[in-house]
Amino acid sequence: MKKFEYPNRLNIIFDKLNNYHIKPIIVGGFVRDFFLGIDSKDIDIELYGIDSLEKVEKILQEFGKVNSVGKSFGVSKLLYEDLDLDFSLPRSDSKTAAGHKGFTVEVNPHLDFKSAAKRRDFTMNTIAYDVLHQNILDPYNGIDDLNNKLLQAVDLEKFGEDPLRVLRAVTFAARFNLTIEKNLFALCKDLIEKDVLKELPKERIFQEIKKILLLVAKPSEAFVLLQDLSGFKFFTEFSSLDEKAFSSLLASINRAKIYAQLTECQNRVPLLLAVLCCNFSHAERDSFLNRLTSDKTLTQNVLTLTSLSFELQDITNYTVYKLAKEVNIKLYLLYLYALYPQKKSAVMELEQRAKKLAVLEKKLKPLLQGRDLIKAGLKPSKAFASLLNECYELQMQEELRTKEEALKWLERRVVLS
Repeated sequence: MKKFEYPNRLNIIFDKLNNYHIKPIIVGGFVRDFFLGIDSKDIDIELYGIDSLEKVEKILQEFGKVNSVGKSFGVSKLLYEDLDLDFSLPRSDSKTAAGHKGFTVEVNPHLDFKSAAKRRDFTMNTIAYDVLHQNILDPYNGIDDLNNKLLQAVDLEKFGEDPLRVLRAVTFAARFNLTIEKNLFALCKDLIEKDVLKELPKERIFQEIKKILLLVAKPSEAFVLLQDLSGFKFFTEFSSLDEKAFSSLLASINRAKIYAQLTECQNRVPLLLAVLCCNFSHAERDSFLNRLTSDKTLTQNVLTLTSLSFELQDITNYTVYKLAKEVNIKLYLLYLYALYPQKKSAVMELEQRAKKLAVLEKKLKPLLQGRDLIKAGLKPSKAFASLLNECYELQMQEELRTKEEALKWLERRVVLS
């Protein structure tokens, strides 16, 4: 087993904690990712021997602003140089009521690590590193499961207490190419069929779907697994697709994942979601997006991409100018490349035309604006919009090419009216 490593610059923090007789243990994703050969800047540190976050904040304040994001869960955050550090206190969770909030959380600094780790979802997420004693802690054989490419629950009886774990199982299995252990697979399928996902708020569901889209190399594998687990009982829109349409969608979402790297981060989720629901009806797109998010801007961006009906066989300056009014063409091109690999040459022609016309990422700048109408002696009125739209239409048709031509047109247009 290779020797565990963490950023040495953390030692100054660990030394100070040790001065207060606090034992830091690096837990969770950072340790797991180390054994998977994945670099990470997010580090979770569980602190033993201290009983309150207030004391943690006072001790760590010299290293930066400590942000308590959930005192009831015993978690504080610290951005230290380029590292996102999460400090937590050992705790036990007890299910006391239905729903995702029906937990009683008990922070207990005297818990041993194995007992504290039992609340976690998968064995691979219970691997830890004891900084003081410089040794790996692996109470539930998570390293063996990683080596065997097996996703296994820590405790099957407690696994279903948080329904989100079902979706996390899909994400982890697809992301790390793991096989879900047969008893866990059966449990996940049973939980979905019992509609436990309906207990989750849309925000938590969307966070997991975004992880599938952004972190899984081939998102298709996650959606096939979701289908095998009866996940389309919840995401009903996929059930409307026949086998051919579903296979086409899977290929498209994998291509879209590759193309998504070519656009800005804020555009990746709209692009991937648009491809994901491209074969849905309008009503299905609305219901699918509403099940995930209340973000109207994101929803509109997705609907814009999926609702356009640009004819690739009719590429002219005018049609490209019109398209630029409706959408960021650079983003739309990635959408088209993902959906229509057989039309790649036509999409490339659209791309070259948009570049030549300088409308790849912005619409054609209008020759006239409201202030030009006022300067020409017109009083602001509802007719302004009509005049400006008429001028812009002529501009897209390339009948007006300069501001001087537009002002002369305006003069004639006003006189004629």
